[in-house]
Amino acid sequence: MAIQSVLIQTIDTVLLEVPAEQRYAVTVIMICNTATANPADDTENLTNFDLHFVKQGNAIGNLNKVIGSVPMTAGETFTFDTEKIIIEGGDRIIVNCDSPTVLSATVSYLEL
Repeated sequence: MAIQSVLIQTIDTVLLEVPAEQRYAVTVIMICNTATANPADDTENLTNFDLHFVKQGNAIGNLNKVIGSVPMTAGETFTFDTEKIIIEGGDRIIVNCDSPTVLSATVSYLEL
């Protein structure tokens, strides 16, 4: 099993790209809002994120958006582990958010 981590930017950020001639089984994706929570205002460090599974040769868009505009408060973690996803050479997992470097993303995967 392998992991890959990135800080999510407001521009499209590649979380994982499968090398040519390989296949990966994605087991879990975790997104964490690393900002410090403010007990007096739980919306202070609120940010939204999108998650896309993009097939080789395709552009990011609504067709490959699997999670959209999920609100994340400071200190919260979102886990995507209900389904196992198989991605092939050239396929990418792309994330973006409202506030740069506030969210971190980690993907765990197996090479098939």
